[in-house]
Amino acid sequence: MKAICSDRVFIEGKIISAAILFKNGIITDIVQTQLAPKDCVDYGNLMIIPGLVDTHVHINEPGRTDWEGFNTATQAAAAGGITTVIDMPLNCIPVTTTLEAVKVKKTCLANQIWVDIGFHGGVIPDNENELLPMMDTGVNSFKAFMIDSGIDEFPASDTATLDNAMPILAKGNATLLVHAELDSSTSKFIPKDNASYQEFLVSRPDDWEVNAITEIIRLSKKHNCKVHIVHLSSAQAIKLIQQAQDIGIRITAETCPHYLTLSSDSIPDGDGRFKCCPPIRDDNNQNDLWIGLEDGTIDFIVSDHSPCTPALKKLEEHNLWEAWGGISSLQFGLSLIWTAIQKRDYGIKHLVKWMCERPAHLVNLENIKGKIAKGYQADFVIWNPEAKHTIDKKDILHKSKLSAYEQHTVYGVVEQTILRGEVIYDRKIENFKSKPIGEYLV
Repeated sequence: MKAICSDRVFIEGKIISAAILFKNGIITDIVQTQLAPKDCVDYGNLMIIPGLVDTHVHINEPGRTDWEGFNTATQAAAAGGITTVIDMPLNCIPVTTTLEAVKVKKTCLANQIWVDIGFHGGVIPDNENELLPMMDTGVNSFKAFMIDSGIDEFPASDTATLDNAMPILAKGNATLLVHAELDSSTSKFIPKDNASYQEFLVSRPDDWEVNAITEIIRLSKKHNCKVHIVHLSSAQAIKLIQQAQDIGIRITAETCPHYLTLSSDSIPDGDGRFKCCPPIRDDNNQNDLWIGLEDGTIDFIVSDHSPCTPALKKLEEHNLWEAWGGISSLQFGLSLIWTAIQKRDYGIKHLVKWMCERPAHLVNLENIKGKIAKGYQADFVIWNPEAKHTIDKKDILHKSKLSAYEQHTVYGVVEQTILRGEVIYDRKIENFKSKPIGEYLV
């Protein structure tokens, strides 16, 4: 039996002084501090919350491991207090759209993963016969793009493709994850200035998200299929989602730190580190996204960590149109959101709900991950919410060191991350366990 304790432990919506007992990686009891075993590890006034769950991470291995890999991505996750990640079906090669691709990806995990990991499958044209075999292996969520993904191996799904896939997913109680943009342009947008962020923003208007989500709601109702909108950017779609939820359509949504902390009003021109799709919008839109989180229409916050090699960001060319779209923030989501939360009078209970509890529900882990409670895995973040630090390139652990958050000063320093009762990251010794102990989640 092992035990940890602190004056600040987040349990059942409150911060209390408590000791957490665990054995074989599972929490067995929570007791008053004075009842803790003599060998209890006492963290004093540091705060203990559940390990974060990030269900939207692009790791890219195999095939594009020079962009990111399991070793670097999961080390960065651990340093950021994340104990569980779910990998997207692109931009790896092969993409995770077949049973064979799932098997190939699993072979890459050996001796590489520092946190627990699962896979999302993918929906693309003509792969409907692969969905059930993937579901039989434990994959219970599948990503589709309604627009060009930027990767030739992962083409967009039109209505016919989704009509074929959704009844299969519904029968298996799986969830369809949707990149919800529909290009409503009648002609190709030609920028006057390749560096202009405002022109890039105009080229991907709110209507693209609104129209896509309208169609997904129609299809969800038709097939009674669970759907989840990934990386919601446009607040104009919130009312649509809320109305669908009110009439029993099984739709959920997420948003990301970059939509909640960055604004198109202050993004510099020509800086590809800020390019993502859908785009980062203005301050008013950002405020409405926070309201959507507060009222529960938007369920949670995940990173959408989408790295690439530095050359693909086209920083020297100042060309937003050719730059790869994606924000790298896996290691810093806790600090970024905690800093933003304090400015908006939210608190720890909101952070845990949005970054631990609700993401676990998406991938059917709500009974073992995302809470500090008996029977749950002993996954914890030991952190100092009051401490400040500045995000510096030299401290970034994921493979690509480019980030839109370089030199941002944020609150919240992760001191230790614990996975199934074992310390996997310790800031003071700046290293990891000698052997990664992450597991594949079936």
